[in-house]
Amino acid sequence: MSAFKHLSLVLVLSSLAPGFAQAASNELPAACAALAELDSPGYRVDAAQWVPAGEIPGGVPGSTVTVPDHCLFQVVIDPRESGMPELSYGTGIELRLPADWNGRFLFQGGGGLNGTLNVATGSVRGAPSALNRGFAVVSTDGGHRGRNNVDARFGVDQQAKLDFAYQAVEKTTYEAKALISRYYGRDPDYSYFVGCSTGGREAMLVAQRMPLEFDGVVSGNAAFHFAGLVANQIWSLQTVNRMAPRDDNGNPLYSEAISHGQLEAIKARLLSRCDALDGLADGMINDFQACDFTPAEMQCGTPGISAEQCLTPAQVGGLEDIFGGARNSRGDALYGKFHYDTGIAGSAWRGMHLGNNAGMPANAILGATTMKGYILTPPQPDLDPLAFDFDRDMALTEETAAINDAVGLLHSTFANRGGKFIGYHGMSDQGMSSGRIIEWYENILPRSEAGPQDWARLYMVPGMTHCGGGESTDAFDMLTAIQDWVEEDKAPDRILATGAAFPDVSRPLCPYPLVARYNGGDPDSADSFSCQP
Repeated sequence: MSAFKHLSLVLVLSSLAPGFAQAASNELPAACAALAELDSPGYRVDAAQWVPAGEIPGGVPGSTVTVPDHCLFQVVIDPRESGMPELSYGTGIELRLPADWNGRFLFQGGGGLNGTLNVATGSVRGAPSALNRGFAVVSTDGGHRGRNNVDARFGVDQQAKLDFAYQAVEKTTYEAKALISRYYGRDPDYSYFVGCSTGGREAMLVAQRMPLEFDGVVSGNAAFHFAGLVANQIWSLQTVNRMAPRDDNGNPLYSEAISHGQLEAIKARLLSRCDALDGLADGMINDFQACDFTPAEMQCGTPGISAEQCLTPAQVGGLEDIFGGARNSRGDALYGKFHYDTGIAGSAWRGMHLGNNAGMPANAILGATTMKGYILTPPQPDLDPLAFDFDRDMALTEETAAINDAVGLLHSTFANRGGKFIGYHGMSDQGMSSGRIIEWYENILPRSEAGPQDWARLYMVPGMTHCGGGESTDAFDMLTAIQDWVEEDKAPDRILATGAAFPDVSRPLCPYPLVARYNGGDPDSADSFSCQP
């Protein structure tokens, strides 16, 4: 939204009936209904209704979430038709304003290619949601509504592409703050952004491009180097295609490129080699920096490796290429490397890289579709991903990368005004490079000789797949961690984590490059571990 339109909205809000701000504190349901008066050309109000405490539909079909008494406001800014079925343009916003407001604002990041308006509750795995804690919470569809959050057809439209890249986040931030101010009669005391995947990219984006707007940012498993990520998915597809056996018609059998038994054997070898490096063999590889496993030690002919478990030279080379990440013919990295972790034998890794049974690998769908419709300039709907040339075609990704990718390093304004950043990343993320986020973190500014620890910290989560799952302790309250750091100056030297994969077990997440090391005592308790080099 232009600065003029933003000012116009503020003036409209200001022109509501006298006493609106006072009504917001005493008669919140009526104040909520009054937001419907904002409906105007270019500003379509879809909902302005009071929601009583209870259960509402969640983001997953059939699921529910618990909410407190609150006002639900939904609007689409600059709605436009696309001319394509089930696709429309315009920045959709959902804002939920709790009756018992704690004076804080939280922007809930999106996912995939957005295109859907997610329920704005600010969920936290294993802890109460932000809305239930009293935060005003906003979400956005990223500037378009599609069939689902992997529908890339919007990429042909210049404004829709700009919206997904960054402008929808800007518009949503400004509009949400203006609405909060008028509804409650004052500005938020603190503003936070929390997201994972695309939401993690958006979180990094606001710290880099909107350094005055947020006090604390949490970015998980971020798709921040998106052009490289999508290219890397095609790199993996091409690699698996070379390894895969063929059926009678010559079609690749992707799911048979590496057997499940071989992957389980790799996992077992990896654990035997690296699990106890932190002082305890517990199924989690904390000291990934010291882990020196390579697929070559599983090659057929190696003593102690059975014929059923061993890898052919082609499989060894293929795994090295997948985990090494996309490169051009000169050997230059185009994305980042992946660390070997327990998730290699899990369904998430198999689904992404090999497919399941007769299913196509996820990177054949996500990578190819996103490259065709969104990343390339101009879009190439007929692109054959197996013919993508990493020397020739990467240049066609640069225009989108320039507006979309949150790879910036300079954060001087954000950090110097007291902004705090927490990043986290699952070591078994099947699509997002663990090496790439570490590389970014090791170069961000400002920093002292010890690094950027005064304002930014990164936590690598053993075993965790994309944004959760895997053989991991994947439940941790980053919202409380960032609040305590911003508001109480309590730096998150360790963060407690639990998870369904390890019942009754807790572990500390340590800020990189420190490692959770076992000191003795109860092996199930985080108290038995300390964060050490």
